[in-house]
Amino acid sequence: MKRILVLLILIISAFGFTKSENPNYVVPFNLKAEAYPAHVELNWQNRNGFVYEIYRSVNQGKKFVKAGETSKDYFLDFFKKPINAETNFVYRILPKGMNLKDKNAEKFQLSVNVKPSTNEALLDMTQRYTTRYFFDFAEPKTGMARERSNDVNGEIVTTGGTGFGIMALIAGAERNYFSRNDAYKTIHKIVSFLQNAERFHGAWAHWYDARTGKPFSFSKYDDGGDLVETAFLTQGLLTAREYFKNGNENEIKLSAQITKLWEEVEWSWYTQETDSLYWHWSKNYGFKMNHRIKGFDETLITYILAASSPTFPINRSVYESCFKNSSYYKNGKSYYGIKLDLGMEYGGPLFFTHYSFLGINPNGLRDENTNYFERNKAHVLIHRAYAIDNPKKHTGYGENLWGFTSSDDALVGYTSHHPGTNDENGTVSPTAALSSIVYTPDESMQVLKNLYFNLGLKTFGKYGFYDAYNPGLVEGQQVVKSYLAIDQGPIAVMIENYRSGLIWKLFMQNAEIQKGLKILGFRTDNIKN
Repeated sequence: MKRILVLLILIISAFGFTKSENPNYVVPFNLKAEAYPAHVELNWQNRNGFVYEIYRSVNQGKKFVKAGETSKDYFLDFFKKPINAETNFVYRILPKGMNLKDKNAEKFQLSVNVKPSTNEALLDMTQRYTTRYFFDFAEPKTGMARERSNDVNGEIVTTGGTGFGIMALIAGAERNYFSRNDAYKTIHKIVSFLQNAERFHGAWAHWYDARTGKPFSFSKYDDGGDLVETAFLTQGLLTAREYFKNGNENEIKLSAQITKLWEEVEWSWYTQETDSLYWHWSKNYGFKMNHRIKGFDETLITYILAASSPTFPINRSVYESCFKNSSYYKNGKSYYGIKLDLGMEYGGPLFFTHYSFLGINPNGLRDENTNYFERNKAHVLIHRAYAIDNPKKHTGYGENLWGFTSSDDALVGYTSHHPGTNDENGTVSPTAALSSIVYTPDESMQVLKNLYFNLGLKTFGKYGFYDAYNPGLVEGQQVVKSYLAIDQGPIAVMIENYRSGLIWKLFMQNAEIQKGLKILGFRTDNIKN
């Protein structure tokens, strides 16, 4: 009989509930509350999918109002505006149908203090939530970043997004969102997967199927090596190498494994012995896509890494003849009174200013054509000025809602948004302004506050801000409630770079990178490595 009782207790614990004195109700197990500037997150174990009603009181538990209900294991309670003084919030998470005045209701109760909002608290909240995508939502077997939260193809993981995620994990460990060892474990899984994954002259594919470990075709002819995605991944790996290189025995070993992976990428092979770098190579179709990597755009990091390679480097002539020799490299025009040295009309989508500069510090980075920090800042400000001007009269555009980049889109699916094109259809991508915080801190903070305080109930979820928002659509279809690795990563990494410069410091202290920058003719004035 005693063994049966013990077994019953274990079963109850495993399913995440405990009995209350009232035999008709089950108390949520492991109930927790965390306060943020304008919402409280409640968590509990709910493996059975029970429906709970959430009640809130800000009057010492004397008067409760219903905040909502859910069958999930968490609830975000938004109160829409920041509070002016520290306030105690009392919650009751009651099984649906239980009377709020039931004598057992207090057993379903907990409280939390909410502090007045600060900019630092807002940034920390955004970074913390976004980093969850790469820690809590990482593909469990490989540690790799899932391509997106709403994937219809299965367990598809992404190489470039994983590179961004590695940097986010390092920053998260330093912020104590989780332990350094937890970050090490996830990154170690990633490296172990990458060591065994099929590669194409050292380069990785854009996507892999985590269920099989094999490449997953991005398109018909893009089923092999992707040099640009490999560059984004390598940017993260080299950041991790610097972070762990002076650590414990396991961390030092991990750094050595990363060095080996880095040295195996055959950057120069992807020139086809010409004066250009080519984006794709397939063992089935060869260089059929014939896509030269030209700028100015997000691919700058590819040339920097290729020139920095200790084993398969390219010459500067490849950079000069290909990346810098395109119809959309130099600009020189002014938009809304803001001069843009490099890039297409209006600068193109804002990820051009993000992806390469997650690791490369743009502060003081210059060449004969531009100061890269000022060039990138101008790009961002042009987007903002365009939204304020709003020539197409889209709903909501203005100083509190701007920023256009590639993201999901409620109207057409995943696409690129940028001013001056038909693709700019009223969709604003939160990653655009938030990842620009390093260039325009005050202006980006305006967008952050609007997205959170005014719109958070619809634009904010388990992993931070959703991927796309179009206020011109009907209510209920304005927000694409998805998350993408390549949009999440820049938010977390650039917020950390704004707060501490950590990721810039780690990546830029790679000796090979300093050498590669010099080979390509960059100067790094005033950059402290």
